[in-house]
Parts: sequence; C-alpha cells; structure tokens
Amino acid sequence: MEKYGLIGYPLKHSFSSKFFGEKFETENINAEYSNYEISDINTLPSIITSDPYLKGLNVTIPYKEQVIQFLDELDDTAKAIGAVNVIKVIRKENSIILKGYNSDLIGFQNSIEPMIDPLLHTKALILGTGGASKAVKYGLKRLGIESKFVSRTARRDSFTYDDLTEEILSEYKVIVNSSPVGTFPNVEEYPAIPYEYLTDSHLLYDLVYNPPVTKFLELGQKQGAKIKNGGEMLQLQAIAAWEIWNDI
Repeated sequence: MEKYGLIGYPLKHSFSSKFFGEKFETENINAEYSNYEISDINTLPSIITSDPYLKGLNVTIPYKEQVIQFLDELDDTAKAIGAVNVIKVIRKENSIILKGYNSDLIGFQNSIEPMIDPLLHTKALILGTGGASKAVKYGLKRLGIESKFVSRTARRDSFTYDDLTEEILSEYKVIVNSSPVGTFPNVEEYPAIPYEYLTDSHLLYDLVYNPPVTKFLELGQKQGAKIKNGGEMLQLQAIAAWEIWNDI
C-alpha cells in the first residue's frame, strides 16, 4: 500500500487528511494518508526511513522553511519562493532522494485571480511572514500586484500593524491573511488592522478555512469588502501535490 502524509505541529484539524482519505475511498485507490504531528523537524529523516512505502509528504506550519535543510533538491518555484509544502520521496535501489515543491503558489494564485480587478487591485498587504506568506507574495507578483508584508515587529521593507493608516489602506486594496490568527478554536481572534478604513473596493482573502468566515473576513464584509477564505486554495494545492507525487 502506498503511503502519504502531513508533517506539522500542531495538527488538530487537518484538511489534507480528510481530503486524501475521501479521495482514496471515492476513487478506490489503495493508499493511506497519515498525520505526523512532530514537535521537532529533526524527526523528519526517521519518518522517511521507517516506512519504505512512503511516497510523499505535505508540509504545514511551522516547517515550510525549516524543512528545506533536509531536502536533496528543490524545483525552481520552491527555490524562488524559499518555502516548501510538498515533498516527493524518490526511492532508488540504494538511496532516497527528497525533492521539495510549493503547491501553495498554484492554489493561492488560481483561487484569488478571478476576484482581482486590475484597475482597483494593484497593491496588497500580506499579514504574517511565515512560510505561506512567501508563496502568497510570489503569486501576487505573478498577477502583477505589488505587495508588502505586515508584521508585529519592525522589519525591513514592511509595515507593522501600528503603521497602518487610512492613507495606506486606500492604496493597498488587497489584504491577505497568511497567518493562523482566527483559526478554530480561536475564532474570536483577528489581525489588528484598522477595519474602519476598508471599503467596497477592498478584497480580503484569508488562508484560514476553519471557520469558513473568520472574524477577519466578517469585519471586512461589514465594510463592504469582497471576501474569500482558503478552502479552495487548499483543494487546489492538494490536487497539485497528488499530481507531483504521481508524475501526472
């Protein structure tokens, strides 16, 4: 039986496990998908070597950048982004090659593109600076949208949350939450942006998908902004991961 899995910490509510479990059952695929909730990325090599049937892994918070040190190869997109969310395990007679990919880019770009108004949406704010944020920035660039990160602490060429003013929000009309803030069960939490300056020209996109409408999206919607969660992105990136693992 072929095996696949997800590494991350914590893994309380795994979309990937549910998605692939249903896929294998519906399509009668003889495969198994497991969650590897690891508190230390140094556990990865033992996971790979302990199961000869493991063909691929998804990677989630907080390891999308840390995992790169264990990989033998990166595809061009993952290399450009600097983050990995898919690992292909290539087993040869006397060796194992681990190759990293980034399907977050495919999922995010294809999910947000239909909502972009090229006349309004020329600049974006990316809330959070973790591994997923790098794919978001790369995807926005490919869509011709200039972006800046927003973080809690001052960083070069980025804003802090305290920096955000009405003037800045009138210029940056796409706001993407790439952080886990607002994820179930912490549903009352939300990024500290000045929501009162949002308008019906704004687009808010949240990588969080549980709950379907986070407080971030709810507060934006009240101001007339267009909103979308990360559910479709996750489906698209999962499909892309399957294609990577199986050379489709």
